[in-house]
Amino acid sequence: MATPSLLLLLADGRFPAGAHAHSGGLEAAVAAGRVTDLASLEAFLAGRLATAGLVGAAFAAAAHRAAVPGITGAAESAGTVGAAVTAGSAGRSDAPARSAARSSTLAQLDVELDARTAAPTLRTVSRRQGRALLRAGRAIWPDAPFGDLPATPGGAHQPLVLGLLCAAAGLSRLDTATVAAYGTVTGAASAGVRLLGLDPYQVQALLVGLADACDGTAADAARAADDPPERLPSAAAPLADIHAEIHATWEVRLFAS
Repeated sequence: MATPSLLLLLADGRFPAGAHAHSGGLEAAVAAGRVTDLASLEAFLAGRLATAGLVGAAFAAAAHRAAVPGITGAAESAGTVGAAVTAGSAGRSDAPARSAARSSTLAQLDVELDARTAAPTLRTVSRRQGRALLRAGRAIWPDAPFGDLPATPGGAHQPLVLGLLCAAAGLSRLDTATVAAYGTVTGAASAGVRLLGLDPYQVQALLVGLADACDGTAADAARAADDPPERLPSAAAPLADIHAEIHATWEVRLFAS
């Protein structure tokens, strides 16, 4: 079993994957006057968690499932994930077949997540963040099956890379979904301090208030990962898509997205 420190490490905004350069759409929402104070920031984060958070967490959990096939929620609770990861390591006689199956599933997930990301800018951002996370993952876990990710232009989507990375770390599917869901709100919350000059203590208190919702989203996403790729969550935020496209046209901005 992975130690709690590994989960904390992967959820830490200081993990070298470039997350600090993104506001999760908050910069554009602030400029549009839709987020102006702590209350509207809370509403923004809750909406982001219910849409991008749920979708990203579900796809990360599904990628984890592809890396650790045959593990059910009951098996995770029984603490057998680490053993399964070890059993699936290189050297098995069925390794080529497992790699082919994993590649096929990850390719399907990439296509389905692309379809759920309506804004071209956000698709580009997701793949850019995936490349950054992949660099860190290969340096830390060089034996992980990152070579099975789809060789799409721009690289694989960030949630897929995260799923493989968490599996390599020995985290459970629920842990993986938690890291993904947590990241969708903490990055934007941190950006809120810079963009609005909010009290960082109050923003942290806001995140504490969202903790139960974050855990619930992660649990829903982990359960959804049992479904085929085409049936994974598809919650959307059209206004966030519009804001992303507008934000991409700015010549001067604090955040990449």
